[in-house]
Amino acid sequence: MPEYWFVSVPGEGNRTVTFQNFKAKIASSQNDLAEVAPLPIPEFKIGTLDTLVLLSEDLAKQDTAFESSANKLVDIIRSLLGAEAATKLAGSLSVNEKTIDNFLKTFQWNTMKYRTDKSLVELAELLNNEVASIDTLMKNKMANYSVVKGNLQGIQRREVGNLASRNVVSFVKKEHVVLDSEYLETLVVAVPKTFYKDWLNKYETLTQMVVPRSSQKIAEDDEYGLYTVTLFKRITEDFTNKCREERFIVRDFKYSADAIEEQKRELEEMDASEKELWATILRLAKTNFGEVFQAWTHLKSLRVFVESVLRYGLPPDFVGFTIKPKLKQDKKILDILTTQYGHLGGSPSSRGGGHHVEDANAEEVIPGYNEKDYRPFVFFSLRLDIERQ
Repeated sequence: MPEYWFVSVPGEGNRTVTFQNFKAKIASSQNDLAEVAPLPIPEFKIGTLDTLVLLSEDLAKQDTAFESSANKLVDIIRSLLGAEAATKLAGSLSVNEKTIDNFLKTFQWNTMKYRTDKSLVELAELLNNEVASIDTLMKNKMANYSVVKGNLQGIQRREVGNLASRNVVSFVKKEHVVLDSEYLETLVVAVPKTFYKDWLNKYETLTQMVVPRSSQKIAEDDEYGLYTVTLFKRITEDFTNKCREERFIVRDFKYSADAIEEQKRELEEMDASEKELWATILRLAKTNFGEVFQAWTHLKSLRVFVESVLRYGLPPDFVGFTIKPKLKQDKKILDILTTQYGHLGGSPSSRGGGHHVEDANAEEVIPGYNEKDYRPFVFFSLRLDIERQ
């Protein structure tokens, strides 16, 4: 998806005029470098500047975690859609029944969900708990789905492949086996085609108590023949071991008149369960993507507010806006912003705007920032990894 920027600059006493002037420079018909939309941010409870510095660090870490959570949900939706993902993924993502683009352009702080009478720290914790809860829920749902899908694939694998591995229920008829005997049982053995002669020459003497001339071939594929053999139950284990030495594969099979129907019913039930769970998790992943993305944008807004107070001072006087740069116009936009606001200067280690913050760690670089990428205005970017296959 395109990259979006969350930016703030000093309000200079008239926020509306400041925003309109900047928008004219970036999004006018002459320049047409980007789409610019207002980023309305409430007047939060500020607290102390020391608290804001610490919160700024925590929000940077949360931002990275929220990005990871959003991308995990994208990955879940992509994996569930499978081959259709390339064409359907972008259309599967929405926030509050809006496209991502429309949601960002029309962003409003959700005061019902994230009440502005709470402190900044409380709001950050509320957002963090919400995303963490969704992470845990989706992790458990996907683990459960993986088990069900694995069970289904296991059943399906038993219906394909060669006679050494596939389910042999459909090949063994009642007349092929000895039933209801106290002493005898019939085994089913997969014999490689190249060993047919060995099998016929050896099966009667692999152990004692094998019924002579009891073996018959009941099925065949490109690699194996399926043979029956009748013997005394007491030597079944020994006979199986001897077969393994000769590369004859005794199949784990017990005849049941209802086996074919049971097998069919098991496959149908597991298939229905997988499809139902797939639909449920896809729906849940789409819904939770919207919740996580909403939380992420609110976190970005919190970061803009906190950083703007630290950069530009008190009382808060700044203008927030979102920018969606057009293709290959990033540098031009940043040049315009830097030219206009370069006089603000500053660095990650000089926090607090016009207010000096007495802190033993004031000279340390703030996590989430890189000195060479630091800008004289508040700048955060947002991008999702939707296009990856």
